[in-house]
Amino acid sequence: MRNDSVVIIGGGQSGLAGAFAARDAGLRPVLLEAGERTVGSWPQYYDSLTLFSPARYSGFPGAPFPGAPDRYPTRDEVVAYLDRLAAGLDAEIHTNTRVTTAEQDSTGFVVRTDAGTHFRAGAVICATGSFTNPYIPDIPGEFTGKLLHVADYRSPKQYAGQRVVVVGAGNSAIQVAYELAEVATVSLAVRRPVQFVPQIRGGRDMHYWLHTLRLDLLPPSVLKRLIKGTPVFDTGIYSNALKAGLLDQRPMFTRFHGDQVEWADGSREQVDAVIFATGYRPDVAYLKDLGALDDTGMPLHKRGISLTHRGLAYLGIEFQRSFSSNTLRGVSRDAKYVVRATARGRG
Repeated sequence: MRNDSVVIIGGGQSGLAGAFAARDAGLRPVLLEAGERTVGSWPQYYDSLTLFSPARYSGFPGAPFPGAPDRYPTRDEVVAYLDRLAAGLDAEIHTNTRVTTAEQDSTGFVVRTDAGTHFRAGAVICATGSFTNPYIPDIPGEFTGKLLHVADYRSPKQYAGQRVVVVGAGNSAIQVAYELAEVATVSLAVRRPVQFVPQIRGGRDMHYWLHTLRLDLLPPSVLKRLIKGTPVFDTGIYSNALKAGLLDQRPMFTRFHGDQVEWADGSREQVDAVIFATGYRPDVAYLKDLGALDDTGMPLHKRGISLTHRGLAYLGIEFQRSFSSNTLRGVSRDAKYVVRATARGRG
C-alpha cells in the first residue's frame, strides 16, 4: 500500500469525517469498520434517541441534514444520513473488518485485523469512538436486580410498573429517566444536581448561539473553567417533570445490598433495575501494544495528535479540541486539523 494512504479505523461519523478530509487533502483513505455498515454505533442507541441539535446544525460541511432545518433528527434519520454520506465517499472501505493491533516500523504503520489481513499506510487515524467501551463505576456490594449501562437500553416497555434508578446527570440520563417515568417509578442518582440549560433563548435554539458566538470552538482549557459537570439542554419538559415529581434526583447511592441500594442518608430501598448513564471511554485497546495509551487505556494525545507516535491521530474524543468535537456538527473541523497534522508527520 502506498505511503500516501491513511488507514482510518472506525466507520462511524468520525471515521467518515476523517475519510472526507483525507480525500480532500489528496490522500488515499482506507476505512476499516468492524460492523456491517459505515454508520458507527448509531443503530445501537435507544429507540427514542433524538439529537439535541437541530438539523441545520447537525450536518457535515457541504452535506446539509435533510428535512425541516429546525427539527431534532431521530436516531434512524442519523443512520440514514450516514449511509448516504458513505455512498458518496470515494474511498476504499472494508466493513466487517475489526482491527486487533497496530504496529509502526521504518516505513509507516501496519494495521492487523481479526481476519488475518493487514494494511500498510503512512498514517493512522483512530476513529473507533467509545460506544463499545461503556463506563460503569465500581459500587461496593453486589446487586441482584437488573443492572445495565444505557448502551444496552432500548425502550421503557420491559420496565413497566418497576422501581428504576438511573445513574447520571447528562443528556442521555435525563432523556431515558423521563421516558421511563411514564411507566415506572424513577429516580436519578447524581453526584451533583442536573445542570439544565434552556434549549431556546431569545426565540432561537441554543445551538444558534453556540454557532453565532463561536462558543462551539472553545478549547478544552477554557471549557474546564466555564463548565462544571455536564450541561443538559432542556425545553422545559425535563425540569418541569422534576418539579412535578414525575421523577426525582437524589445524591448518588453508596452501595448495593442484594436487590437494594443504600442511599447517601443511610436508608435502603428495593429497586428492580439500575441503569448507568455514566459515559464511555475511547475504545482503542488495539493500540495497547503500540505504547500509545496511558495506564488507564486513554490515548496520549494533544488536540487529537498522538504524543507518542508520529503519524498517529484520533477523532471522536469528547472535547478533543472544542465543545463540539464529538458531534456531527463539529467532527469535520477536527478531521481537517488532524489530517493536516498527520500528513505532515507521516513516516
